[in-house]
Amino acid sequence: MHLETYRDVFRLAKAFTISRGSRTEAVVVRVEITDNGMTGRGECVPYARYGETVESVTEQIRSLPMPVSREQLQTALPAGAARNAVDCALWDLEAKLSGKRAWQLAGLAAPQPETTAFTLSLDTPDNMREEAAANAHRPLLKIKLGGEGDIARIEAVRAGAPEARIIVDANEGWTPEIYNEMAPVLLRLGVEMVEQPLPAASDDALLGLERILPVCADESCHDRASLSKLAGKYDIINIKLDKTGGLTEALELKKAALEAGYGVMVGCMVGSSLAMAPAVLVAQHAAVVDLDGPLLLAEDRSTPIDYDAGKICPPAPELWG
Repeated sequence: MHLETYRDVFRLAKAFTISRGSRTEAVVVRVEITDNGMTGRGECVPYARYGETVESVTEQIRSLPMPVSREQLQTALPAGAARNAVDCALWDLEAKLSGKRAWQLAGLAAPQPETTAFTLSLDTPDNMREEAAANAHRPLLKIKLGGEGDIARIEAVRAGAPEARIIVDANEGWTPEIYNEMAPVLLRLGVEMVEQPLPAASDDALLGLERILPVCADESCHDRASLSKLAGKYDIINIKLDKTGGLTEALELKKAALEAGYGVMVGCMVGSSLAMAPAVLVAQHAAVVDLDGPLLLAEDRSTPIDYDAGKICPPAPELWG
């Protein structure tokens, strides 16, 4: 078994802005694991919010002793981007060596297309209205917000896309006071939920709030170990493979979350189709799917994942799994 890492850069179709800053490119780490003439691939997106860089993630991956199994990997690396890329590469490799699809190996039904959100980045109300109007044909819009001026932004988006379903993501940019101010406005405008309104470190404040608008945990939920800290604060959890450390833990987190009574959202970092492909398996029948990373890129993998009428389709075996 031989492992290689690669740094890949994808230009974004336009600058992408959230409450923590802007970017014009997606920088990812690709892992390729070769065994018995077959090569499995996986991708992760190192995220500064979690103390990750391309260099630190690459070093983690290269520290792994070879050969390594998916089972060994769960304790060899912590949950995070590095483990995600390796875990997904091992799933892909196992699928190729066995001649089966990854969903079969996981004991799942054949995946079907799922409606995905399309994200509008943080901007001025006028620009966000224009973006909303340009994407009003999409069934579900996810709106990045960030604090001051958010009421004007979301009202502008609703004016631009009067029929679309809408969810919003504050990326830890609100306070309890802002939530209390925003929630009635968002409900009036037909917004279905807000993602991570408060900083993860201070989200205990949610325990004292009347959550008239459903709240989804993103930065506050990484893997199954996170669930015990979410009770009474959140209604939904956002599962991202770069947080769980791969498909293996993501599937277990989904099962545990549903059993605990949480709704499930499946999201992504801004990455290529290779990063979305394994997440499609987790996204089956999820309450909310947000796997639009490739739609935000100006370029993608040679075998991209297909998007059709607002839905993300299962990956071709040439891409992954």
